[in-house]
Amino acid sequence: MTEKLTPTPGQTVGPFFGYALPYEKGGELLAPGTPGSIRLAGTVYDGNGEPIPDAILEIWQADAAGNVVTETGSLVRDGYTFTGFGRAPVGNTGKYTFTTVNPGATEPGKAPFIAMAVFARGLMNRLFTRAYLPEDTEALANDPLLASLEPARRKTLIAERLADGSLHFDVRLQGEDETVFLDFASPASREG
Repeated sequence: MTEKLTPTPGQTVGPFFGYALPYEKGGELLAPGTPGSIRLAGTVYDGNGEPIPDAILEIWQADAAGNVVTETGSLVRDGYTFTGFGRAPVGNTGKYTFTTVNPGATEPGKAPFIAMAVFARGLMNRLFTRAYLPEDTEALANDPLLASLEPARRKTLIAERLADGSLHFDVRLQGEDETVFLDFASPASREG
């Protein structure tokens, strides 16, 4: 007879994000000024609408051609290799910034997006979300995740394109216009 064990819940003991998690040029998936580079920036807000000064964000994305990158070296930036991964702390005002590229669609007709994880005070576990590029409205309308959401919730996952070509994407942990967060639990962990 096998015994079913319940996982131990996460615990918050920090935040200690400033120690070991940020690394030099972690927010630069490409060097600033590289042809084709864009800025992804925004603010992380708590449930009261106040900026959180001690969060860390991670992003993963395809390259501009829609290829899922398998290059190593994400923690040691060489200024040339695009790894598709970045990690950046927010500043004292809750603002973050990444230098990256517009991700391409991984398949024809798919909506391009940047996957994001949020680490912040008070969270037992990191939160996962997506920042979709706003231009391809047909692909956005056909995206299974976006199609499953009400319009007010859907808009929390679509970045805003600014006049300079950069992307603006705020993360709201709770409250009005709370960002949609995703659950990536395996099917086995949902049983019983």
